[in-house]
Amino acid sequence: MKRFTQRQLVLGLSAIILSALFTISIAARVQKPSPPMTAEMTLNGKKVTIKYSAPSMRGRKIMGGLVPFGKVWRTGANEATVLTTEADLMIGNVAVPKGSYTLWTLPGESAWKLIINKQTGQWGTQYDEKQDLVRVDMKVGKTSAPVEQFVISLAAQGKGGVLKMEWENTSVSVNLAEKK
Repeated sequence: MKRFTQRQLVLGLSAIILSALFTISIAARVQKPSPPMTAEMTLNGKKVTIKYSAPSMRGRKIMGGLVPFGKVWRTGANEATVLTTEADLMIGNVAVPKGSYTLWTLPGESAWKLIINKQTGQWGTQYDEKQDLVRVDMKVGKTSAPVEQFVISLAAQGKGGVLKMEWENTSVSVNLAEKK
């Protein structure tokens, strides 16, 4: 059995410790991914689904910072957020035929617009304004507590539902219903 000198042991342990510290420092710099999420509801037996990726605050300024006011925002992370509806809808006061669309938003300090775009299958940074189907006013409010991870929800309300987005201290929403 080979014996190691004290110097060899110290150098070997130092190499192991430095390697571990390097690995930890690399892992700390890798940002956590924005996980895929789904919001769903049913209107009169017809499914409405939104698929998106949910970024987190991670100590960053979101509204008016990462999400700038007055510029179209991808409304999530990664691939463009997708709305798929089996029903013809009224979103706010505008008609949206059944099908698949991408959702974008135009955030402002006191007013937001939901943008429903006909282009699908693109990355979340590839917005084409010429493909807009409609732009809908959203109701803007504050959350009761900070929301760390961006969330989109669909919930039944009255004879229809509400599409809500929350992140940081901001909550925006718009009513929806099946178009009759």
